[in-house]
Amino acid sequence: MADERIQRRLAAILSVDVVGYSRLMAVDETGTLAQLKAIRKELIDPTIAKWHGRSVKTMGDGELVEFASAVDAVQQAAEVQQAMTQRNENVPHEKRIEFRVGINVGDIIVEEDDIYGDGVNVAARLEALSDPGGICISGTAFDQVKSKLEFGFEDLGPQTVKNIPEPVRAYRVLLEPESAGTVVTAPKRRIVPWQWAAAAATIGAIIAAGAISWLRPWEPDLDPAVIARMAHPLPERPSIAVLPFTNMSGDVEQEYFADGMSEDLITDLSKISGLFVIARNSSFIYKGRAVDVSEVGRELGVRYVLEGSVRRSNNQMRVTAQLIDTATGGHLWAERYDGTLTDVFELQDRVREKIIAALAVKLTPTERAQKEVRETSNTNAYDEFLQGWSHYVKGTPAHFAEAVPYFERAVALDPDYGRAFAALASTYLSARIQGWHGALGVTPDDALERGLDHLRQAMRKPTSLAHQEMSGLLLQQRKFERALVEADRAIALNANEPAGYAAKGRLLIFVGRASEGANLVRRAMRLNPNYPVDYLFFLGVAQYLMQDDRNARDTLERARKLTDAHPGVLTFLIASYGRLGRPRDAMSATAKLLALDKAATVPRFRIGTTVLEAHIWPLKRPADLARLRDGLRKAGLPEFRDEWKLDRKQRLTGAEIKTISFGRTHSGHHPRSRLKFTISRTGDGKFSATGLWNDSGTSRIVGDRICNKWTKYSESCAVIYKNPAGAKDTGDEYILVQRSGAYPFAVE
Repeated sequence: MADERIQRRLAAILSVDVVGYSRLMAVDETGTLAQLKAIRKELIDPTIAKWHGRSVKTMGDGELVEFASAVDAVQQAAEVQQAMTQRNENVPHEKRIEFRVGINVGDIIVEEDDIYGDGVNVAARLEALSDPGGICISGTAFDQVKSKLEFGFEDLGPQTVKNIPEPVRAYRVLLEPESAGTVVTAPKRRIVPWQWAAAAATIGAIIAAGAISWLRPWEPDLDPAVIARMAHPLPERPSIAVLPFTNMSGDVEQEYFADGMSEDLITDLSKISGLFVIARNSSFIYKGRAVDVSEVGRELGVRYVLEGSVRRSNNQMRVTAQLIDTATGGHLWAERYDGTLTDVFELQDRVREKIIAALAVKLTPTERAQKEVRETSNTNAYDEFLQGWSHYVKGTPAHFAEAVPYFERAVALDPDYGRAFAALASTYLSARIQGWHGALGVTPDDALERGLDHLRQAMRKPTSLAHQEMSGLLLQQRKFERALVEADRAIALNANEPAGYAAKGRLLIFVGRASEGANLVRRAMRLNPNYPVDYLFFLGVAQYLMQDDRNARDTLERARKLTDAHPGVLTFLIASYGRLGRPRDAMSATAKLLALDKAATVPRFRIGTTVLEAHIWPLKRPADLARLRDGLRKAGLPEFRDEWKLDRKQRLTGAEIKTISFGRTHSGHHPRSRLKFTISRTGDGKFSATGLWNDSGTSRIVGDRICNKWTKYSESCAVIYKNPAGAKDTGDEYILVQRSGAYPFAVE
């Protein structure tokens, strides 16, 4: 039809034929056809699929294949030619099947399933220029692949070919390992004897330069002024930041999916020790902003940036990605991927492999094994997890509450989804520490119990996050050696995860290795330049314990500018003020500390009539705890040693405990949070608890203690004191003392 528009597109076209096809058929027609059929089935078709090509048509002695990327086209051709070399090793020369391949990038005309045009014709002409077992590519294809593949190239110069009006730049692909990274020129003239020495030196320099470029393609070849403007020194390894992918779906509800794609690529790349990968917190500060990649490179101190977009409609998706050199603005590669949600894991693997290939990163055997293992194969569970994670990372009580149902659905869909269980564990354990348990509709003890249960599930298929949470839990329990093992495991699973280094750094600081811990915290800061306040807190603690009081004060004051509601920052800042003789500053910080939840303040110190109590920092060395106490004391806080003034003579015997407990009801409260509780027991010891603890179980008397076997919690034992200064009316007639603290109560 005259007004019908011709459909055109840019593509990489591969043309391949069999060398000496007519001769082979004349010698052994049946055997040749059988061999070709086997080669297509076992090698050609699988590699076309692997490198995302489309077979347009096959002829008796050849095939035409379309690729979206020149890199993919050359990779497929190289894989086939290398495999054919191995296949032909023991085959007589006259029976060998060898291919010639030509590849071009150009404009094509699309008509139904077929393609035409000069782009196709040039590929066919290049095929004719190729050597048996070789690959010949056009200049346009060479421009796309020259810095992205571990092959060498020979410049054949402009070639005049049939039915193409202009000469075509042509290059031969050099598949030998020793040629990798080199670009050489085909010999055009004879070198006279006196030129040999100079020529040899030149060739040696070219090969050496090519080899260095191949082995260290990330080595900055930058203007010193560009390096000077960077906020952080460039790492020795290839450095990359993955920017948040743009949601092109036209549906704000799909934002979580675009973010999830970006985060998973960060996670996948972070597991590679040969890369330096900027953390999510720092990459995502550019979300929703039109950014200049050179600015990103300067601010984050990285050489490369990956950016892209996601368009999702129901189960269909389209993802674009491009890798950019921040120093030059040049694209190392740019590609588009179309597929369904079920292809999402394969797609992520493809992008990861492209980056590894483009930056010539060598994987360790462990990393090669890791990349074959996916956290889940259930795409619905993955989708639920991403939605939950999009709330979790916002880090507020309300968002924690919104995250939980998504994580719970994820683990219901895949009971082996370790990362989702780890996210649940982190949500509950963090909520308990931060006092956000109310937003989740649970008590502090409920939050702890649920967090522990989810963590046990997560450790069946552990992730870096699970090991980090386990390390933190063991640190609080003062199981230092086991905590260190878990911290090391977290780092081993994710070589670029800043939270892993921060967790290990915190641990080393608290066990008395402050200098080592500080170095790991600084490493976490470099990986995440937009670091959280906790990193400054850990560094300030390390400096304080290393007796570097001035730097500790400066670091902790920086942390206080980020948040004035961090008990740990305020505690050690008060101590540093005490050591430096700044009582006014200490009193100001103390007033702020007193306004916070006293369950997370200073270990057993008093100011006026107010007791700052309860949280004992897990410092392993007595000398470190003594230094903290000394700083607090010099700041004007007298140590408070016995809040309840309990007397051993007032401790109840087992018989007395049974008398006031069995068949009675206790009403009490948490001394700091003021949360109330009621425990009612029958005469035979069965109990039901409400308020602070919502559970039931059975009680028994063991010596002079009462031991409660809970339904949801582990068994706990306590002693009870008569409080001489207390009364039934004030609710502190007795004091129950157990491992988690002291609780006043009255008997109804």
